[in-house]
Amino acid sequence: MKQSSLGLSNTVKRTRKREFLDAMELVVPWAELVTLIEPYAPESGRRGQQPFAVSTLLRIHFMQQWFKLSDPAMEEALHDVPAFRDFAGLSHWDEQIPSESSILRFRHLLERHKLADQILATVNALLQAKGLQLKAGTVVDATLIAAPSSTKNQSHERDPEMHQSKKGNQWYFGMKAHIGVDADSGLVHTVRGTSGNVGDVVEANSLLHGQETDAFGDAGYQGVDKRADAKPTVRWHVALRPGLRRALDKDKPLEALIDQLERTKASIRAKVEHPFRVLKQQFGYVKVRYRGLKKNTAQIVTLFALSNLWMARHKLLTCMGQVRVQGA
Repeated sequence: MKQSSLGLSNTVKRTRKREFLDAMELVVPWAELVTLIEPYAPESGRRGQQPFAVSTLLRIHFMQQWFKLSDPAMEEALHDVPAFRDFAGLSHWDEQIPSESSILRFRHLLERHKLADQILATVNALLQAKGLQLKAGTVVDATLIAAPSSTKNQSHERDPEMHQSKKGNQWYFGMKAHIGVDADSGLVHTVRGTSGNVGDVVEANSLLHGQETDAFGDAGYQGVDKRADAKPTVRWHVALRPGLRRALDKDKPLEALIDQLERTKASIRAKVEHPFRVLKQQFGYVKVRYRGLKKNTAQIVTLFALSNLWMARHKLLTCMGQVRVQGA
């Protein structure tokens, strides 16, 4: 017996939240991800409260990322929002709701076994199987994620793993998310998390998957091809520094051609901004939630895996529709 049959959910309005969850229900490779995590999950049959199913906790974990919810807020939302309970498979009136401690333990399980990277790899394997990721080119970039600078905490100090970074004339305190994305689709294939004072160019070559022939970066990546970790098989296409580009005389054929080349490189590099927009605008992730790089990097990797599915959802749904038609 479900809540709807008891009259506890008397609305039929298709809200944006429900539409979003319905779409993600279809595009997330649930079976593959559950199979990935289950070997590390605690088994049932022990004394006391039995562990919740991995599929339920995974869905709850993803909803935390999509809707920017802490562990206590997620527990409350499960009690308050029928759409969340339905998505988690907890829509029966007599089913127990996971506590914030259960939600926390599941997140720690993912962190302990470094499963966020494997979740991203599983998602990307699905996208590659659908022909949505190519291997020829990679675009790299980094974004600053703010961290609380207050010292009003138990240790009376700021997070020692976060550092200041200057962008333009503005100083920021926090960490950096460095990503490598497919130059054709804009889907993320590699993620690295560092403190805010690490230069973009330092992480550039670690963001390549090793099969590309061309890589693209903005002016902050000048000299990347001369670093010790540079790969000889990759051609780097790095933007001119803004001052040098402004100095180009477009009335001269050669300099006009250089400017056109810069425009072409910029149009390719623009793909890297799409995952950042989804992360910060769609999912609302603009500030770190935890202390330490390890926990926050794990969350960021998961968010980019989910952003890949969100950006590719229309093509994935189209592929699924074609499969249904062929199988009918």
